[in-house]
Amino acid sequence: MSRTLFVTTALPYANGSFHIGHIMEYIQADIWVRAMRMAGHTVHFVGADDTHGAPIMLKAEAEGVTPKQLVERIGAERPQYLKGFQIEFDHWHSTDSAENVELSQDIYRKLRAAGLINTREIEQFYDPVKGMFLADRYIKGECPKCHAKDQYGDSCEVCGAVYAPTDLIEPYSTLTKARPLLKTSEHYFFQLSDPRCIEFLQTWTTGSNAQGNKHLQAEVLAKTREWLGNGDEKANLGDWDISRDAPYFGIEIPDAPGKYFYVWLDAPVGYLASLKSYCAKIGLDFEALLDPNGTTEQVHFIGKDIVYFHALFWPATLQFSGRKTPDQLNVHGFITVSGEKMSKSRGTGISPLRYLALGMNAEWMRYYIAAKLNARVEDIDFNPDDFIARVNSDLVGKYVNIASRAANFISKYFDGQLAYPDDAAMLGSNWAQAADRIRADLEAREYGRAIREIMAHADQINQAFDAAQPWLIAKTLASAEPSQRDALQHICSSALAGFKALSVMLAPILPALSQRVATELFGQASSFVWTDAGVLPSQINPFKHLMQRVEPTMLDELFEIPAQDAAPKQGSSAKKSAAATQTTATKPQHQQATNAQTADSNLAEVAAAAPGGEPLAPAITIDDFVKIDLRVARIVNCEPVEGSTKLLRLTLDVGEGRLRNVFSGIQSAYTPEQLIGRLTVVVANLAPRKMKFGISEGMVLAASHFDAKIDAGIYVLDPSSGAQPGMRIH
Repeated sequence: MSRTLFVTTALPYANGSFHIGHIMEYIQADIWVRAMRMAGHTVHFVGADDTHGAPIMLKAEAEGVTPKQLVERIGAERPQYLKGFQIEFDHWHSTDSAENVELSQDIYRKLRAAGLINTREIEQFYDPVKGMFLADRYIKGECPKCHAKDQYGDSCEVCGAVYAPTDLIEPYSTLTKARPLLKTSEHYFFQLSDPRCIEFLQTWTTGSNAQGNKHLQAEVLAKTREWLGNGDEKANLGDWDISRDAPYFGIEIPDAPGKYFYVWLDAPVGYLASLKSYCAKIGLDFEALLDPNGTTEQVHFIGKDIVYFHALFWPATLQFSGRKTPDQLNVHGFITVSGEKMSKSRGTGISPLRYLALGMNAEWMRYYIAAKLNARVEDIDFNPDDFIARVNSDLVGKYVNIASRAANFISKYFDGQLAYPDDAAMLGSNWAQAADRIRADLEAREYGRAIREIMAHADQINQAFDAAQPWLIAKTLASAEPSQRDALQHICSSALAGFKALSVMLAPILPALSQRVATELFGQASSFVWTDAGVLPSQINPFKHLMQRVEPTMLDELFEIPAQDAAPKQGSSAKKSAAATQTTATKPQHQQATNAQTADSNLAEVAAAAPGGEPLAPAITIDDFVKIDLRVARIVNCEPVEGSTKLLRLTLDVGEGRLRNVFSGIQSAYTPEQLIGRLTVVVANLAPRKMKFGISEGMVLAASHFDAKIDAGIYVLDPSSGAQPGMRIH
C-alpha cells in the first residue's frame, strides 16, 4: 500500500558552515527517503536554515552586516554541500520567511486560546552598555565554589560546579566587559507542566504510528521517563520560557511589543513553513496534506542533543494548536574521528568541502556512514584506516569486481547477450527475496545490517565465479564443446544478474553509481526500483570503469592540519608539502603560476638526476626484458606473518588453475583487508625461494622511494579493472 510521508532533518543554525555531523544526518535521511521512494511511496523531503536568535544577531553585528545578510551568505553555501554528497531535498527554505511568521504566530495564538500561555516576571542579568538581557553564555565571572576566573554563567569548567548566573563573583558581560545589572522583565511561558500536556505526552511518547512503529526508539523513550516519570512518579517538567526581549533577531510575539519568540519555538515550525512553501510551489494543499486526521506520516531525523525539544515541546505544541503530531522521531548519535571528538586544530575534524575538493568520491562517504549506522541512538566513529579498507575491499574488491570480471567475457564472446541455466526463475526469485529483506532493513534504518547482507551476497557471487574458473573455459573456447560455451555464458550471466540485484539494493546508498549501472551497463532508461532486483537482465553494454580505490594519501590530505593552525614540524616532508600548497593557494593567480613554473623546473632537475631517489639502472635489451614473465594476479587472501613486522603472506590467483603463496614486505603500508580482492602484478617466473616462514613463489611489484628515511609510502602496482588473472604484461 502506497504511503505519503513528510520527512525533515534538524535545521542547521545559519551562523556557520556544515560539518561532517550535518552531512551524516542528511545522508541517513536521504538514504531512507530514496529507499521509500523505490518502494513506490510518495515522500516530501524538506529542509531549511534556522536563522533566528541572539548569536546570529551578534555575529552579524560584529561583521558589520545585517542578520539577513549574514544568513543569506551562509545559506548560499548550502547547495554545494548537498549536491556534493548527492543529498536531494525537494525544497530548502528559511525560518526567516513569511510562512514561518504566519505559522509561528498562529500556533502561539491557539496555544494562548487553549490557556497554555502565561506570563511572569523574571530577574535576569542585563548589559547596560549593550542594552540587552544576557543569556548565560554571555556572562562570565569567578566560580563561587573553586574561585576559578572567567567561568561561564551556568557551570564551572574547572571544578564542574553548577550554579545560577547570579551566584558568580564579579560577573561581567562577555560582549562589553561591563558589570551586568539585575533587571526584571515580563516573560511568556508555554505551560508544559499543565496536566493536559503531561497526559498527552505520556500517551504520545509510548505510542505507535499507523505502521506499528513506535514514535520513539527505546533509548529515547527511556530518556523521556526521566522527565515524565514512571507510573506513580510525578512528572519533572518545567514550563518553557518562549520569549526574549528586544533587541533580538526573530519573530515578534503578537500583542506583545518588544517581545520575540525564543528561537526554539519558531525553529521546528520551520519544518512546516518549508513544506508550506513547497506545497505552494508544486500546487499541493498544505492544510489537507497535514490534516491531523489524514494519512500523511510526519517523520523527523535529529541528533540526540535535541531530543528534549523534539520529544516534549514539539509534539505538545502541535497537539494543543490543533496540528498533526509527529509519527516517528528517528534519533542518531554523534560522529567521532578515530575515537575523538572532532577538532580542526588536532587534525581530527573532517571538512566536507575539503573532502570534495580533494576529489574524494561522495559515495565512498555515503557507503561508509551507512555501514556504521543502525536504528539505535549510538555514536559512530570515522576511522581513516577502516574507511580505506571498507571502500576498497567492499565496493571495489567485491561489488564492482563482479561486473569487471564477468562483463568482459559476455561482451567478448557473446556480443553482450546473457543466458541462464534452467533454474533462472529460481535465481530471479531468490534475488527478489533478498532485495525485499534489504528494503525492510533500510526502512527500519538498520543500514549496517543491510550492507553486511549485501556484501555477503557479493562474496558468494565472487566465490562461485572463482570456483567455476571461467577464464580457463575461455582459453579453450575455440575447440570446446557447445556445453562448455553455454557454461561460460551461464556463469557470467548469473554473476551479472547478481551484480544488477546488488546495484538495486545499493541504489539508495550509492545513487549516482547505481544510475550509471542501470543506464550504461544494463541499458535501462529509468532508475532502479526494488522490483528490478528479481528481473534477470537479457543483455549488457560494454563495461565501463565504475569506481577507483581510495588512496591513503587522500586521507593524509583530508586530515592535514591547516598551515595557519599547525606548528612547524621537522622531518615531515608530507606536512611541509601540504602546508606549502595551502600557502600558495592564498597568493594572487599570477604569483601561483610563477611558483608552479619554478617548482616544475626544480622537480625536473631532481628527476633527471635521481628519480625516486636513485639513478636509472644501466640500459638493457628487449631480450633481457622478455625473460621476465609479468602476470596479472588477483590477491585471493592476505594475512600477517607471525613473527615478522614487515611481511604479509599473499595468496595469489595467477590464472593457472592453482593458488600461489608469496611473501611481500609491505606490512607498513597495507592492512590485509585493503589488499584482498585487488588485482596486482607478479613476477611469475621467479624461482621459488625458501624463507624462514615458508616458500615464496614469485614477487609482487610495488613502488617506493629508494631512501627508506623518506616516508613517501609503498604502492602495490594495480592494473586497471577488467584485466584478468593470468594476463601477461607486455
